[in-house]
Parts: sequence; C-alpha cells; structure tokens
Amino acid sequence: MSVALTAEALMAKAETAIASAIALLALGDVDGACNRAYYAMFDAARAALLATNGSVRSDIGKTHRGTLNAFSEHFVKTGRITKELGRHLKHAETFRYVADYEGGSVELVDAKELVLHAENFVTTLRMMLKP
Repeated sequence: MSVALTAEALMAKAETAIASAIALLALGDVDGACNRAYYAMFDAARAALLATNGSVRSDIGKTHRGTLNAFSEHFVKTGRITKELGRHLKHAETFRYVADYEGGSVELVDAKELVLHAENFVTTLRMMLKP
C-alpha cells in the first residue's frame, strides 16, 4: 500500500533516509550510506518542488535528472536556497552513482562529508517548508 505523494510524506521519507545513512555509516557501509544520503536529499528536493503548489510543471520529477534540474531552476537560481546547497545535491548524485553502479567504493571521508551535507540539506528544506 502506498502513501499519498505529499510534501510532508516526502519530507518524512527524507528524514528516514538520513537516519538510515547515519546508521549505515556507523556500521561502515559507506556505499549504503551514500545511497541513503542521496535519496534523503532527493526526496527533500521533491518535497520542496511539490510544496510550490503548481508553479512546477506536473511532469517534472518523473526522473532524477528532471527533479534535480527543476530544483535548481526553482530554488537555486531564484536564490531561495544557496548555490552551495544546490552543489551538494549534484555531488550527492555523483557519489550515489559511484556507490550503486561503479565497481569501486566511495572513500569513508567522502561518505562522512556527504552524510553531513545531506543532514544540512534536509534540515534546511524542512525549515523552509514549515508554515
């Protein structure tokens, strides 16, 4: 059974994913931590887009690339969030790709930094979306 796709539901998913990233990092699973950190940021970005109440085309968000581009267009380029946070989302995608699809593993120091950036990203968007 699926939960309705709402900004609040997506933020809850993001917060669960960041908690999972922290736990996986503590267990030494750097690739798993990178995956969950990316999805925490991805779901938080989707929540922010959904919370714009129709200012985003309905087909945006069907792909990862579409979601990241729409987030950049609606939040980074408009100054609603910093360029630095936007870059962290793009870097997270890169690390997730390495962790999930390439033969190697993400370095521990990179995974730790990514999880910290993801925590900050999710917290920032959560605060921004509060009524």
